[in-house]
Amino acid sequence: MAAVFLVTLYEYSPLFYIAVVFTCFIVTTGLVLGWFGWDVPVILRNSEETQFSTRAFKKQMRQVKNPFGLEITNSSAASLASMTLTTDCLEDSRLTCYWGCSVQKLYEALQKHAYSFRISTPQALEEALYSDYLHREQYFIKKHSKEEIYCQLPSDTEIEDFGPVPRSRYPLVALLTLADEDDREIYDIISMVSVIHIPDKTYKLPCRILYQYLILAQGQFYDLKQLFMSANNSPPPSGDESPEDRSVEQSLLEKVGLAGSDGDPVEESSRDCVVCQNGGVNWVLLPCRHACLCDSCVRYFKQCPMCRQFVQESFALCGQKEPDKDLLETS
Repeated sequence: MAAVFLVTLYEYSPLFYIAVVFTCFIVTTGLVLGWFGWDVPVILRNSEETQFSTRAFKKQMRQVKNPFGLEITNSSAASLASMTLTTDCLEDSRLTCYWGCSVQKLYEALQKHAYSFRISTPQALEEALYSDYLHREQYFIKKHSKEEIYCQLPSDTEIEDFGPVPRSRYPLVALLTLADEDDREIYDIISMVSVIHIPDKTYKLPCRILYQYLILAQGQFYDLKQLFMSANNSPPPSGDESPEDRSVEQSLLEKVGLAGSDGDPVEESSRDCVVCQNGGVNWVLLPCRHACLCDSCVRYFKQCPMCRQFVQESFALCGQKEPDKDLLETS
């Protein structure tokens, strides 16, 4: 279109054509050299202006992906005396562990973030919590480093359990934040809060992550949910755990409000589509969160084939194209 316009303009008046091209050249040069006082993401006259321009450009092009990753290592052996976490972060980060964090103060801090107080650093969270925790540990995490972080509650605190349910304190709250201030301008997600249960004398439920919250720079926070996959090919349960132990564990989960109707998500289970048993599972259905369909079968279903709940949305695990809406309507 631009070429056709220029050719037409030249045929109409060569002098007018030259004037237009010269004017465009002058305006472009002025923008690059900063004559008009506007910041543009290009190499400018000196290094200071270059850094300022690049920072402004990165701020405009915030990345939505989650830079944080946290999981429990050897959860069966975790206790108040010893706890091992494994991190996987895209940027240099800080892991801050708060032992015995107040439940009420934590959710008040999340509400403060939503309205006025941004939780982008450990100091910000501690101010929002009014330092209502029993012990604090902090570790520096290098990007793409999957090292194991060993943390523990000091013995001098003389804490053996955190009381009966409903508890006023969480055993452990782990906060991941970006270490570099410039990185906080690149990512929409600036921190992640993980609430972790650790077995003690009162409740000997296995160690697990209860909740994870993604904290966004704009003031929102989102509760991360786990996905559920088909378990038709999953290995049988370990023989070390008796049916009585499993029933006791289930009753304890119900008391603390962690027993869901969907059951525990299966990590190492069947990866085949539950319909054709041929293609690999790649689509997650919402709101049930079942990952059970391949790219070929997802277009034919308006209801989840596992729970029969109507599908409101779906997304691909590997960034495949969305299913054809016309095929969804005709199915």
